[in-house]
Amino acid sequence: MILSIIIPVFNEEKTILQVLKKISIIKVDGFKKEVIIVDDGSSDKTQEKIIEFLKNEKNIKFIKHSKNMGKGAAVITGMKNSKGDYIVIQDADLEYDPIHISELAREVADGNPVVFGTRLKRFPNFKKEEKTFQFLTHYLGNRFLSIITSALYGQWVTDMETGYKMFPKKVLKRIKLNAKGFEFEPEITSKLLKSGYRIKEIPISVNPRGYDQGKKLNTIKDGTKALWYLLKYRLTD
Repeated sequence: MILSIIIPVFNEEKTILQVLKKISIIKVDGFKKEVIIVDDGSSDKTQEKIIEFLKNEKNIKFIKHSKNMGKGAAVITGMKNSKGDYIVIQDADLEYDPIHISELAREVADGNPVVFGTRLKRFPNFKKEEKTFQFLTHYLGNRFLSIITSALYGQWVTDMETGYKMFPKKVLKRIKLNAKGFEFEPEITSKLLKSGYRIKEIPISVNPRGYDQGKKLNTIKDGTKALWYLLKYRLTD
């Protein structure tokens, strides 16, 4: 089987090389890796660093958007150009360690077609990230959205907003994805659940970054959008 690892990237010159190096060395038992980078119109040195890296890595597909269209649009471009049996998204900011991809893939091999990496099977960590108001609001917002997801779709999900979602590509023949930005997360979750898939969650670790380090997600703005899309896709396609 082939696992397509899609890396949407926008202005991540500080971390993109580390992500690509980690992805290039991970082993995914039972899968052949296909790596697809989609640069979503970066205006810094991200593209230059990717092109330099690819001089020694010929088996990675690189696609460029001429302008910034949003994470969801970049992911959809990657999926349309993928050949894999399964898909997983790897963010380019190193909040998620690519080593967890192998763990998700093991769950797929054990018969779980949809696997999410959850950051929230725990209480708030007041000694580390949740000691700040910013990360506490992220934690509480994600918990709230996950509870709403569980109530609307009839399956307990602890981390709907997680960036680590592994699912079969064949599901894309049955659903249409419309997301342009961060609303990709509630849309794909909603439509996987409505398609009858059970989501297997496994704990993962994260290294959260702040807005001063380039974080793009806005808790209130993007959280409100996520809530709207959870409600919308419960009633429509």
